[in-house]
Amino acid sequence: MQLLIIFLIVITISYVALISALLFGWKRVEKFELKEVAPLNKFSIIIPFRNEAENLPDLLYSLSNLDYPRSYFEIILVNDESEDNSVQACFHFKQSHPDLVFSIINNKRNTNSPKKDAITTALASSRFEYILTTDADCIVPLKWLQAYNERIIETQASLIAGPVSFLNGRSIKEKFLNYLVAFQGLDFMSLQAVGIGAFGLKIPFMCNAANMCYKKEAFLKAEGYCGNSNISGGDDVFLLEKFTELNYPVTFLKSQAAIVKTKPQPSLETLFSQRIRWAAKAPAYKSDFAKLIGAIVLLMNLSLIFTIILVLIEVIHYQFLLFSFALKFTADLSLLYVSANFFGKKLVLSHYLWSSLLYPFFSTTVAIASLFAGFQWKGRSFKK
Repeated sequence: MQLLIIFLIVITISYVALISALLFGWKRVEKFELKEVAPLNKFSIIIPFRNEAENLPDLLYSLSNLDYPRSYFEIILVNDESEDNSVQACFHFKQSHPDLVFSIINNKRNTNSPKKDAITTALASSRFEYILTTDADCIVPLKWLQAYNERIIETQASLIAGPVSFLNGRSIKEKFLNYLVAFQGLDFMSLQAVGIGAFGLKIPFMCNAANMCYKKEAFLKAEGYCGNSNISGGDDVFLLEKFTELNYPVTFLKSQAAIVKTKPQPSLETLFSQRIRWAAKAPAYKSDFAKLIGAIVLLMNLSLIFTIILVLIEVIHYQFLLFSFALKFTADLSLLYVSANFFGKKLVLSHYLWSSLLYPFFSTTVAIASLFAGFQWKGRSFKK
């Protein structure tokens, strides 16, 4: 029993040290303020979509409002076998906005990853030097391209990752859904904080394709997704890994003017499916730091669950559980606070206590399921 207690203490201290390092890394990534320099860089904005008729109008409207010269960017929408009115919504938008350089193409499937195929398909016909990707259920900010333009001028980076946050939705009548959205918000902010912190530590391993930019030339030299096309997801993370392996300069655009907003999952079922999809690619990570983080987080959550069981059957004293949970609670809150402050989401911290109690069970369930189970996404089934 003494060995179990020592193990719990070691894991807890390791976890706190990890979160402290990520918090240090977060602070090392300076907040980027726009200087309103003249537009210099041109962008091809690639958006894969499948059955997104409900979401596309909001995204397209936000793209039409971009504060950037129309001749300096193009929009390429890639239809991935949509079965709804998505394509009609795109054509309607194109007709009503003749001032935009706008194309709608069909995905060419060659691999096990529809999204990677879609981006590769669009990239082959893209006109400009820099590729920008986002998702069909997102809304981009007014100064999105200007922010990337200035960051490129300043850093000359081959890949720039950007911040993503949830849309502020109206209060939902069903309390469960409100709690589900709040839980997702905290979870998503923690992932963003970890990713940004890793950039600050000069060990980047995580980014989000809903908001990322890279040089087309660098993508082609790195042979794109060659080597991981058998994995359904990871069009963002594996590309970042490739670029870092090749010593291409990468950076993070920590600017509130560049925050892309996306929608939370509408149900517990789709949330689990999304998180399993995200976690399923983890075993293929090459980054030792990513594997270390995954191992420590999993062991921390597993040890908390195991300790709860031992306390309930009166094998160990509850003080050890309180000690471990209190340290984890404080460490997580410190990282979430700076993230919530940056994203303007401080109100969601009011849900932190109950979320922190549920999170070990949620995280562990997702991690275990990702090792053995497939998942459903966009009407398709993906096997493990």
